[in-house]
Amino acid sequence: MRLLLVSPLSGPPEERRRGKGLLPPLSLLTVAGLTPPEVEIKLVDEAVEELEVSAEWDLVGITATTAQAPRAYEIAQAFRALGVPVVLGGIHPTALPEEAAQYADAVVIGEAEGLWPQVIADAKAGRLKRFYRHPEGRFPELKGVRPRRDLLKKDAYVLTSTVQVTRGCPYGCAFCSVTRFFGRTYRTRPIQEVLEEVASLKEKVIIFVDDNIMGLPSYARRLFEALKGLGKHWLSQASLPQLQDESLLKLAAESGCKGLFVGFESLSPEELKKVRKFHNDTRRYVETIKRLHKYGIGVIGSFIVGLDSDDKSVFERIKEFAFRAKLDLLQASILTPLPGTLLYEEMEREGRIVDRDWSKYNGNHVVFRPRLLTVEELQRGFRQLLKETYSWGGILRRLLGIHWRWPIFGTLNLIFRQGVKSYLRRVRGLAAS
Repeated sequence: MRLLLVSPLSGPPEERRRGKGLLPPLSLLTVAGLTPPEVEIKLVDEAVEELEVSAEWDLVGITATTAQAPRAYEIAQAFRALGVPVVLGGIHPTALPEEAAQYADAVVIGEAEGLWPQVIADAKAGRLKRFYRHPEGRFPELKGVRPRRDLLKKDAYVLTSTVQVTRGCPYGCAFCSVTRFFGRTYRTRPIQEVLEEVASLKEKVIIFVDDNIMGLPSYARRLFEALKGLGKHWLSQASLPQLQDESLLKLAAESGCKGLFVGFESLSPEELKKVRKFHNDTRRYVETIKRLHKYGIGVIGSFIVGLDSDDKSVFERIKEFAFRAKLDLLQASILTPLPGTLLYEEMEREGRIVDRDWSKYNGNHVVFRPRLLTVEELQRGFRQLLKETYSWGGILRRLLGIHWRWPIFGTLNLIFRQGVKSYLRRVRGLAAS
């Protein structure tokens, strides 16, 4: 049996680009690891290489976020036209399985563990079911996860070594699709398996792609203690409550932590409550960043623009916060009502969704009607925020004065700057045409 796994290009057609990728598609590498060894597998990540559509495959598996969905459907239709069966999976097909089923022979709803071997067996027998899903309320254990990194195109990514240690998040933010996909659960991998995987990776820098690596502090402590002897540097994601624990941060730093993605999201306590981010305390933002810097941990700060009380001043306030707090990176995005989230359901009820082109659901486009800004004002303000934050002056204002940040975050700022410049050039080109 010959299996093709595809990660589609993301975003609207005019914004899709192919080049060196930042991170490989770990979800598909994990699916490949679940596939019986006698199956021949090829993986194509459209972000770094072209996809050739042909009838040489016995089965095609395609993963899709919401912004990837239109391209995923396009690919699926092309293969099915040649008589090749197609399976769709990932966050978007899980949120909208009936929609995805219009473009595929089968849809995997939720996580692949415990389902994928059956999909392969059914495909071999020519009897694919329309949907594959876990029993209600049941989620797979995270044992025996073995991603097939040998399938990656060589030298195609800035950072190759991605590892998942946990799944899920203890919180339930209204805009986040994690809870819908992984359930209101927080599951962990056996630490020995994690150590073996990390030790097998040649690269010095590891990206733990967890949504909240410190979500269960007792597990995080054991993990960090075990990582100490491996001599790796790592980055991941964490939430504010756990970052108040000085001993946990010290242990993280000793284990090699060099950076954490932190979802600040808003400077408004009222807006944080509206989006159910009850665990964030805006009064602790600056001191938390200082505490992380004290231990040599950089901060990738996430902020959302377009919340209900955001007016024209929000862009300047976020920019000045980033400068004052010395954020190592600013990850700004436009509020996006992703299918499967509480935010999507709320905006549907209110009739505020104005654009259902899923390719635009990547945090760079306004797809809803804001309360205090016009669509154009929100779009323009977002672009200006990115432009000023990643200007040479903006980078220097954030990074100057702390020498240890330059090796990793100097490089990441240059990558982000290039991405922002490319994005703004495309926007200007579209406006001119």
